[in-house]
Amino acid sequence: MRASNRLLLGLFAACALLTGASTQILIGQPSGFTGSVAAGVKENTEGARLVFDAVNARGGVGGQKIELLSVDDGFDPKKTEQIARDLVTQRGVLALFLNRGTPHAQALLPLLNEYKVPLVGPSTGAMALHEPVQPFVFNVRATYQREAAKAIEHLATLGIRRIGVFQTDDSFGADGAAGALKGFKSAGFEPAMLEKVPREKPDFGPLAKKVNDAGIQAVLVIASAGNTASAVKALRAAGSRAQVVTLSNNASEGFVKLLGEHAHGVVVTQVFPNERTLSNPLIKEAHDLAVAKGIKELTPAMIEGFAAAKVLVEALRRASPNPTREKLVAALNGLRMDLGGLELAYSPTDHTGLDFADLSIIAQDGRFRR
Repeated sequence: MRASNRLLLGLFAACALLTGASTQILIGQPSGFTGSVAAGVKENTEGARLVFDAVNARGGVGGQKIELLSVDDGFDPKKTEQIARDLVTQRGVLALFLNRGTPHAQALLPLLNEYKVPLVGPSTGAMALHEPVQPFVFNVRATYQREAAKAIEHLATLGIRRIGVFQTDDSFGADGAAGALKGFKSAGFEPAMLEKVPREKPDFGPLAKKVNDAGIQAVLVIASAGNTASAVKALRAAGSRAQVVTLSNNASEGFVKLLGEHAHGVVVTQVFPNERTLSNPLIKEAHDLAVAKGIKELTPAMIEGFAAAKVLVEALRRASPNPTREKLVAALNGLRMDLGGLELAYSPTDHTGLDFADLSIIAQDGRFRR
């Protein structure tokens, strides 16, 4: 290659890195494709790719196809930041998208502010990403606090008052526990047990015995899928028949498989409509695209990824032609759209997007029932 051509290519690459412009729209996804959340992360991503593949098949956005750069962070917040920094500074991604985990999303905040790059649809309901408003974070789901409060209030309506809470000892656990305490306050009583557990390799055996000995009727587990499954198995091994409730971060087929024979009866909060309600336009659209790709059944985690991808694509359309990070943030800040039976809206003072919350129970066939 001639020296002049090498120079031109180098200048083009540098411009693409600075502006986010390229022949493809690069989107970065640092997330836990291995580790305790892997099943849900893979389902999130599968749902998102239904949208991106369909858009790309029609020629992309403004003639540019979307390329999702998914990189495994092993569910380690330090790696999340390192990988995201590489995606932003070396790969020149236009936006970050659909990462999993509360401490992981929080680790990204300085990077987002430094490079003014948006994070769309983080797969976490952390209140810290909603209040105060983070200028470059655009949520596409309700908060964990709303989910946890709804779960406790629901148990209270059933006459269940001896309720324990297991919370992961990190920002995710603290956030969910804060919502649970709001639910207890609304119901007019205190938790019978409130216990923190390590994020890595917790031993639920002693806690399970404590639950059984105290006659606790229900336990809200605020933890990853793998750890929540371990908690359920420990409770059953200890002889406890307590109703187990967990949050939407565990609303995946992979979580059901981790539970095995103990899946039936576990309650999981949800932040999107029932994935089998084909009368809902969002679900019908996802279902039709899934069937076309040979996917037999949708999961709640897939719907979360699907919805987040729809939001990102619409913002990209409004930021076109030649979208930049600045144009994309501006488009998101003025975005109002019907996702398909769900109205989403952002403004510079509100980046929550949706506030839908519901409850489901895992049936004997392993499906989530509303």
